[in-house]
Amino acid sequence: MLDPLNALVTQYDMLPRGCRVLCAVSGGADSVYLLHRLWLLRSIRGFDLTAAHYNHCLRGEESDRDEAFVRDFTARYCPAQRVTGPDGERTLPAVELLVGRGDVAAEAARTGRGIEETARAMRYAFLEEAAERAGADVIATAHTADDNAETILLHLLRGTALQGLGGIPPRRGRLIRPLLTTPRREIEDYLRLYGLPHVEDSSNSDDSYTRNRLRHQVMPVLEDISPGLARRMADTARYLRTDNDYLSGLARQRCAGVRWEREELVMDAGTVAAAPAALASRMVRYLLSLATGGDTDWAAAHLEAVAALCRGSDPSAQVSLPGGWVARRVYGELRLTPHSAPSPPLEETPLVRGVQAVPGTAWLVSLDCDPWPGLVVRARRQGDELRLPGKRPRSVKKLLIDHKIPRWERERLPVAADGDGVLALAGFGPNIDHPRYDRAPQFFTQPSEHQEGMNGTC
Repeated sequence: MLDPLNALVTQYDMLPRGCRVLCAVSGGADSVYLLHRLWLLRSIRGFDLTAAHYNHCLRGEESDRDEAFVRDFTARYCPAQRVTGPDGERTLPAVELLVGRGDVAAEAARTGRGIEETARAMRYAFLEEAAERAGADVIATAHTADDNAETILLHLLRGTALQGLGGIPPRRGRLIRPLLTTPRREIEDYLRLYGLPHVEDSSNSDDSYTRNRLRHQVMPVLEDISPGLARRMADTARYLRTDNDYLSGLARQRCAGVRWEREELVMDAGTVAAAPAALASRMVRYLLSLATGGDTDWAAAHLEAVAALCRGSDPSAQVSLPGGWVARRVYGELRLTPHSAPSPPLEETPLVRGVQAVPGTAWLVSLDCDPWPGLVVRARRQGDELRLPGKRPRSVKKLLIDHKIPRWERERLPVAADGDGVLALAGFGPNIDHPRYDRAPQFFTQPSEHQEGMNGTC
């Protein structure tokens, strides 16, 4: 029988030779299986491997127990390996583990979001940061065929379209899910065969969570009626994703005329209005993903509301959207914009010794020495590059995109520069490749006036 992990990895080219993989490990059975499989596969497929664990600090001693378990498991079961290949013998290093932690409960209370939503956001933010530290090309998570089946059922219960029936995507950007066609039963058999330990999250037994009720009460009944259901649902989801991808591709083609006007994303409303319903909603989803830096998780009601806005005749109608976005009909145009009024362009300003405000922003900049000719604070420009401490050189644009800084904020983020290029980037720090790195100014903000996460340097 074909190994589902290897088949999926090959189909989606998840582990190209020479890449570095960051494997997310919670300590549960699925993630332990994934880490161990990748540890064995790295010599065969020729990739490097790093592990990452995030402590959500939600379950007190149990959360700390999970962290300690993952540390011990990685050290004991993923050590250095002596392997033989076409070029002779060589030693693969022990798998390095990167650990992060955050107070999810406090953050959820601060933002007013749910615990699960906050935990997911903080976990994935850590994984992205860990991938940067490790130089990883892909991030592997241990979502299984059973997880996919549960997700599809949840979408059905809440009401969904073709995209929801496609379940969890095997690959999105650098996020990969190699176990998406592997049933949990195979994972459990593997752990018994190799004698691999794992830990159980006590919250997984709490049937007050809808997903747990599906897992414990519904899926066993369906599996008893139709053995192998999870794997067949994974196949069905794959067929439906293929159809959805085709329609989404057609929708993107119809959005060729989209453009940015400062903070606003602008599209001809008539083009959306004239599209068949199956394409119009996908066009709106694509436009919203462009506007928000890649967010595709929009409810059908929001997509239909924006499509209806395009079909309407009111030249000044608007629709409020989650995340502080507004869709506006301005005569013949659809404009997607944040609630705040458009800000004036960031003007180039010479730097002086001491602390000064960056005009039109909440940023302050401090220079501890006398300025030199050409030293200014300005908006980013095409071609700007920098290398942060401990990181590889990056373009400023790519760095901000990878950190999910919204486009309108990217254009308002101050850069200190001179004739030799970028000296420092607000919210990120100095460019260590700059010849005057030791004299780089420092940016900071007044916390009450600026978003958390952009305060100071990092």
